[in-house]
Amino acid sequence: MSKPLKPIHRSRARIFLGIKAYRLKRYVAWFFDGRKYASHKQTEILPHLASTHRTPLLRQLKDVDMWLQHNKIINLRLATKQLNGVMIQPGETFSYWRLIGKTTRRKGYIDGMVLFHGKVKTGVGGGLCQLSNLIYWMTLHTPLTVTERYRHSYDVFPDAGRSQPFGSGATCYYNYLDLQIGNETQDAYQLVIYVSDTHLIGEWRALTPTLHSYEMYEKNHRITREYWGGYVRHNEIHRRVRNREGQLVRDEWVTDNHAIMMYEPLLRAGDSDNS
Repeated sequence: MSKPLKPIHRSRARIFLGIKAYRLKRYVAWFFDGRKYASHKQTEILPHLASTHRTPLLRQLKDVDMWLQHNKIINLRLATKQLNGVMIQPGETFSYWRLIGKTTRRKGYIDGMVLFHGKVKTGVGGGLCQLSNLIYWMTLHTPLTVTERYRHSYDVFPDAGRSQPFGSGATCYYNYLDLQIGNETQDAYQLVIYVSDTHLIGEWRALTPTLHSYEMYEKNHRITREYWGGYVRHNEIHRRVRNREGQLVRDEWVTDNHAIMMYEPLLRAGDSDNS
């Protein structure tokens, strides 16, 4: 049973010191946790497509200036260059932030949209959650194993135009909110990711054809009215794994999500607090 969510208010000093401590902990882990982190990149593309996905670069979001999204594209181009072509050999771990590094103005990153405790703010390198979201979603459609992922604690924008289940992304914040993916298979995998004129496009590619296909779906979606006066959204993500003949091999739980809603849910007269 997960702990009930409610907004948490911390002082600036506590937030500052907490970030420093968590970042130091991550630096130590990168060097001493015994994992072999993927770092090699190659330009030659592996022959077999395991998974692909694309998301539009520009979306009209309520109360968000479009210049933030145009700046996001610049940040995405810089970050994807650090990831494009990276190989994950059997036994290796992909670390999103270890490969991208700290997003600084010196590297060319500029102000973009950052979600901080449910509020839209600006920050250098903002907008890279679109990249971590896409990689996470693609990975769920492969035999690779997501070993570390952080869900969004706030549901900031309504579902207009949503094509994936709520909670199917992975939030990121340098460097301790990382996305890590392990290769527990016997084959090498390669991440191909780039920015077109209109979309962020990604592929997982492999040396050999994958044996299974993966279908993601949502269960137990509901909205609850909390004792502190707000609403929290919940669901579970599951996936069906099928063999090449289309036969169901297994139906497995992937993750559960709980997020504080930053907009009023549309409840019809007579509806309960759960939907």
